[in-house]
Amino acid sequence: MQPLVAPTPSLDPAELVRTARHAVLSGIGEEGQRRLAASRVVVVGAGGVGSPVLLALAAAGVGTITVIDDDVVELTNLQRQLAHRAEDVGTAKTVSAERAITALSPGAVVVPKTIRLDAANATGLFEGADVVVDTSDSFGTRRDVAAAAEALGIPLVWGAVQEWHAQATVFWSAPPAGHAPVVLADLFPIGTEGEPPSCAQVGVLGALCVQVGGILAGEVVKLVTGAGEPLLGRLAVIDALAARQHEIAIRPAVTA
Repeated sequence: MQPLVAPTPSLDPAELVRTARHAVLSGIGEEGQRRLAASRVVVVGAGGVGSPVLLALAAAGVGTITVIDDDVVELTNLQRQLAHRAEDVGTAKTVSAERAITALSPGAVVVPKTIRLDAANATGLFEGADVVVDTSDSFGTRRDVAAAAEALGIPLVWGAVQEWHAQATVFWSAPPAGHAPVVLADLFPIGTEGEPPSCAQVGVLGALCVQVGGILAGEVVKLVTGAGEPLLGRLAVIDALAARQHEIAIRPAVTA
């Protein structure tokens, strides 16, 4: 697999200190760290799955992280949102996420966008990005994100959680040789209806968000550095209660 991002010639001393602790990541090494430091990643959604994604990307040494969300931090779901703290309740999630990211990784550049993403502004928000990560819980938003990523030719990493299952996939608008494009309509909406969860359920869902967030961040690292093989055109379904994971092939797009 070819890496997406060209490495910077060298890391400055602050970057070396910030990323040295991640040199143990398999397949990354110093050049991979330089590529990560030069990368620009956009994350749509700063709550739920998006929260651990942001912290994992910051810890991995991603140089520029754009956070897009129009919501505020709420007390009711802090257990699932590692990037936010109780003192930030009522604060925009983008602002709270910026604080958490810079505290973890002072050298990272954070670009908060407190705005609702839609078909009209998505392309402008994604321009210049190397990878887009979509953790939104709206099928309409995911369609707009996918359309903008396709228009710009930017790799898109997608993931969501529903009850005790999670979905995570990676697809490209212009896939590499040997990989067929996938049908975006096969990505089904994630419902959030139902009774308020119990404390035990919140704990399971929180753990699932962390697990999926780590997988999505790992896929970004693979795409940026060219390490390993990403889940191109495949859907990874994780069963939190049974502690197992399997992959489902996504139907290729029909080409004339």
